[in-house]
Amino acid sequence: MPKTIANLITSLLIPLLTLLASGGVASAQTDPNIIDTGHQVDSLIKPVEPYVAVISDTLIMVDGETVRFIQSVPVGHLGHSPHTATMYAAILPGLGQIYNRKYWKLPLLYGGAAALIYAIHFNNKYYKKYSAAYRDFIIGDPNNKETYMEFAEKAHLTEDMVQGAYKQWFQTSLRNKKDYYRRYRDLSIFGMVGLYAVQIVDACVDAHFFNFDVSDDLAFRWQPELNPQNRHVGARLALRF
Repeated sequence: MPKTIANLITSLLIPLLTLLASGGVASAQTDPNIIDTGHQVDSLIKPVEPYVAVISDTLIMVDGETVRFIQSVPVGHLGHSPHTATMYAAILPGLGQIYNRKYWKLPLLYGGAAALIYAIHFNNKYYKKYSAAYRDFIIGDPNNKETYMEFAEKAHLTEDMVQGAYKQWFQTSLRNKKDYYRRYRDLSIFGMVGLYAVQIVDACVDAHFFNFDVSDDLAFRWQPELNPQNRHVGARLALRF
C-alpha cells in the first residue's frame, strides 16, 4: 500500500517537472556547444540527454573558446522537493515519510500516535470521573453519592467513614487524583502536538538530504602541483565525495 501511494505521487510529479524542465532541455539540445556534466567531457559538442533538467547554465573558456557549460540532473531527482514533503506531512502525518520513501518510520510514527491517543483517552476518562466525584462530595448531595462512593469502596471505606473521620483525607485524595489525571491528559495532548510537528520537520530534513551521497567513497587526497603560468611548485588538497 505505501509503495502504491508513493508510485502515485511520483507519477503525478514527474509530468509536471518534465514540463517545467522542457524549456531548458529543448534549448540545450538545439545549442551545438553544450557539455552535459553527467558524462565525461570528451568533446566540445555533446547534447543533453532527454529526461534531464538544467540546474545551472555557465559560460567557460576551453582552449581559448567560449563554451556554454550545462549542469543537469535527472528530472526525478530534481523533483524531490522539501516544500512538497513538508506540505504532505502537514496535510496527513506520515505522507511526507512515504514521499521520501522512508517507510520504516511509519510504524514508529503511527505506533507513537496510537499510544498517545490511548493515553489521552485513558487520562481524560478518569479525570472526568474524579472531577465528578470531587464535585459531588463537596456539594454533599445524597442523590449523587454513587460518583464518589465508587472510589471509597475501592479504598475499603464506608459512607460513614468518608463523612466522618476520613472526610478530609478522602476529599484531598479525590482532588489530587483529579489533578493527576488532568495533568497527564494535558501532557499527552502536548505530546501529540509535538509528534505532529516532529514528523513535519523530519519529512523536510529527509527531503533536503534525499539526493545526498552517503556512500563510503569519501577521501582526502593531496598531491604536488606545478603552476605552468608562474612555474611555482605547490601542493593541492582535495576532498572526494
